[in-house]
Amino acid sequence: MARRLFGTDGIRGRANSWPMTAAQALAIGTATGRHFIRGDHLHRVLIGKDVRRSGYMIESALTAGFLAAGMDVYLVGPLPTPAIAMLTRSLRADLGVMISASHNPHYDNGIKLFGPDGYKLSDEVELAIESRVAEASDDDLASPERLGRARRIDDAQGRYIEFVKATVPKGLTFDGLRIVIDCAHGAAYRVAPTVLAELGAEVIPLGVAPDGLNINRDCGSTHPEAMQAEVLRTRADIGLALDGDADRLIVCDERGQIVDGDQIMAVIAERMAQAGTLKGGGIVATVMSNLGLERHLAGLGLSLARTKVGDRYVVEHMRAHGFNLGGEQSGHLVLSDASTTGDGLLAGLQVVSALVEGGKPASELCRRFTALPQVLKNAKAPTAVLNLEPIRTRIGEAEAVLGRSGRLLIRPSGTEPVIRVMAEGEDEAQVRTIVSDLVGELERAGIGA
Repeated sequence: MARRLFGTDGIRGRANSWPMTAAQALAIGTATGRHFIRGDHLHRVLIGKDVRRSGYMIESALTAGFLAAGMDVYLVGPLPTPAIAMLTRSLRADLGVMISASHNPHYDNGIKLFGPDGYKLSDEVELAIESRVAEASDDDLASPERLGRARRIDDAQGRYIEFVKATVPKGLTFDGLRIVIDCAHGAAYRVAPTVLAELGAEVIPLGVAPDGLNINRDCGSTHPEAMQAEVLRTRADIGLALDGDADRLIVCDERGQIVDGDQIMAVIAERMAQAGTLKGGGIVATVMSNLGLERHLAGLGLSLARTKVGDRYVVEHMRAHGFNLGGEQSGHLVLSDASTTGDGLLAGLQVVSALVEGGKPASELCRRFTALPQVLKNAKAPTAVLNLEPIRTRIGEAEAVLGRSGRLLIRPSGTEPVIRVMAEGEDEAQVRTIVSDLVGELERAGIGA
């Protein structure tokens, strides 16, 4: 069966359009509930969300679907995605659900599903749920006496706050630090400033006034300009920017310079290696991570394992090969000793802890290596053009030009009808020319395809 509902990170689409309609969410809730019901014991599903206006509609529809399938529903309201994964395990729930489209604008929404172990569902389980949705019948509905019940958990935010704070070494405080935290008008708008303040920091919050429509708008990890300006204006020691569901982190040093996920991983990896807590002999990242990171780690005797783009592939490799640190250049950081998924706030706490322990400014701490020039552009062309002999020849020629001192990566997007072309190397002008030429040739080939 071909996948229609699930993408690389759950189900996602424009709010009030398929598959993000109330009717479809109801069907997804019922089908998913029936899949996870095993035996006669009490079955529970935990549902959280970010602050999009459409979240109310999706939450109510999913709740109705799970209740109809015979599952009890626990509602926790706006919380970061990693909090839902954590609480799913803590409450011994059969399933966790996060309603969010992550860093997308307000008009999109999505459904992320976590199993009882707090990890995202496997491809096999997602396909099984799709099959149930497609073949829905009254047989999926519970009898009247087996209908589920819904209730709210009022202290969910406090549980997550204490959980995240516990990842900071005992006795270490953020006293004397001035920290800008941009919550993207998203799911962490309450918990993130609270955590930093309780650890002793002077907190300057941004993006903490959600109205259901302003999530990720000119703020957060995908638009860090406001954070950069505020760090400079307030002379802060560091800035942290989360995305709409707080599973992503981008850092800004005291000079207003952005620190991406690659540099953050290097900071945390070095700290863990020095403490003897880094497992697997290195870290896991995707094919998008900079070659400079790989070289830097090699110089420290550490490895960099690469996966396909997507935090789920990073986590799968970490679990299969015994790593406890991984992530993406975009800011998804996974510290698996504490969390089963990317957690921007947790990662931010590790960076700030390193800042305190090192006694150095963020501009020095967070510049662990010199990144190679890297250029990424999208070509509007069908995937089929990659099989054309002239295109394959041209790609081979570009790889030969870059040689061992660079990389060329060409891949179809998993979310858009485009082909992503990325190159990196020592010569920025050469890299830009290679990418521009390839994009042009792909698009020209696509016209006739």
